[in-house]
Amino acid sequence: MKVIILGAGQVGASVAEGLVSEENDITVVDYDPQRLAQLQDRLDLRTVAGNAATPSVLRQAGADDADMIIAVTQSDQSNLVACKLAHSVFNVPTRIARLRSRDFLEDADLLANDNFAVDFALCPEQVITDYIRRLIEFPEALQVLNFANHRVSLVAVRAYDGGLLVGQPINQMREHLPPEMEARIAAIFRRDQPVFPEGDTVIEAGDEVFLLAAAEHIRPVLRQLRRMTQPVERIMIAGGGNIGLRLAKTLEKRYEVKLIEGRRERAELLAGELDDALVLHGDATDEELLEQENIAEMDLFLAVTNDDEDNIMSGSLAKRLGCKRVVALINRRAYAEMIEGGPIDIGISPAQVSIGTLLAYVRQGDVAEVHSLRRGAAEALEIVAHGDARTSQVVGRRIDQIDWPKGVTVAAIVRNFDQTVIVGQTDDWTSITRHGEVVIAHHDTVIEPEDHVIVFCTRKKLVRKVEKLFQVGFHFL
Repeated sequence: MKVIILGAGQVGASVAEGLVSEENDITVVDYDPQRLAQLQDRLDLRTVAGNAATPSVLRQAGADDADMIIAVTQSDQSNLVACKLAHSVFNVPTRIARLRSRDFLEDADLLANDNFAVDFALCPEQVITDYIRRLIEFPEALQVLNFANHRVSLVAVRAYDGGLLVGQPINQMREHLPPEMEARIAAIFRRDQPVFPEGDTVIEAGDEVFLLAAAEHIRPVLRQLRRMTQPVERIMIAGGGNIGLRLAKTLEKRYEVKLIEGRRERAELLAGELDDALVLHGDATDEELLEQENIAEMDLFLAVTNDDEDNIMSGSLAKRLGCKRVVALINRRAYAEMIEGGPIDIGISPAQVSIGTLLAYVRQGDVAEVHSLRRGAAEALEIVAHGDARTSQVVGRRIDQIDWPKGVTVAAIVRNFDQTVIVGQTDDWTSITRHGEVVIAHHDTVIEPEDHVIVFCTRKKLVRKVEKLFQVGFHFL
């Protein structure tokens, strides 16, 4: 496809990197020539310097024959104007906009073709908030991802000495689980290198293990297989920007939340926006302030300012002063890889977390979900299988009959996705229903038409090959 990306910041650069590797024709527009030059040094793409919300710059970028415009500048207004111009002046078929304001996100009519003509709206701040909320619900996890409308969960955990996972082959995992529960180890990373999971693979202490199960089973499966961390009750947030505010609003009803903001005017605004969270005006790297606010009693410290160094410093200080767990937003990938596993328990790349939903929309074929793993090095995909045995390379075939690229694991299938299935009952006998039936994949599992297939790619470059396997031949209508 011919794609124009407006904005060369963290999100724009990450999207460009993801799409260039899939042989798309990419043009990036930004007002900063130096930022564009740095991007062009790394990636095979074209750049245009200028205001992304003007017809002349869009024309120079090739909007006359573009297939898609992805507007991810820092300005909602610029992104909306660019999408409107792309629709009304250049007739670009697909228009995506990054939006921060709730006013636009909560009113679908404003994004309709008669108004701003946005086909898909991305709010990175909300995506990151949801991502962190899942980590809080599973405090022992390094990463928590959902597939098939929350029907399947994939949780990354660190194997530890003495745990049931360590020192045993994978095929013995079933002995530790009740008969009605089934789980699959989708991938293992050992000293940052992928280890292909086979039945006789032995897990070692320190391995990063990606465990997949039906959503209703993932928590009991984790309880059976590893030491459980105490539930989170007390949270301290450093940074009252868009992400900090969204987090505090999301968490304040359920947890004891303290939020530290360095700007007095912003702190006063936050205090008016929040009901139960305590807002503190101060510096999150101030040791005296953290001790005064009982940092040693906190279950979780979230460093979510816009400054990587501040997040690393405040997170490291919080851990040294006794906080049980520290999560920090780290924009620079090199920083995240360097600090994670030390005083910072989890370093989150905002761009890598937020582009998954966008890539799922952009990708060719029927890709329903995309999750970036290990800061973009690997990906997990949910792909819908179409066609039949005559027109598809995967439908009607057993998993071991398909020519999967090396490094690809089929972890699970969600079948009959449009149907609701009773998966349990509450104490008052109210039925709990979910979409479709979860089938944990084995070598003899046959892929059927319209199955949602969850595939784990240990290397990003394998994604394109997997998508080609799922493409339907021309006989299928």
